[in-house]
Amino acid sequence: MKQSFSRKRKGCPYDNNCIESFHAILKKEEVNHVQYLDYESARLALFRYIEGWYNRKRIHGSISYMTPQELENQIRGIA
Repeated sequence: MKQSFSRKRKGCPYDNNCIESFHAILKKEEVNHVQYLDYESARLALFRYIEGWYNRKRIHGSISYMTPQELENQIRGIA
């Protein structure tokens, strides 16, 4: 049995579909392909994945196929 982070009611403001999707992607693209030697190596590898790939290079369909960094730059007027 696998517990879901979200509630069964639709429209719940505390629904965690977004974070569940992130966890699934994180496991599929990083965690399931690496054997971490210790906590520190896991922490560093996950930081590199999130900050180096997920936020800066990986496009996201939910934000018009931009990277999170591109969207942030656009919102701040940096682009």
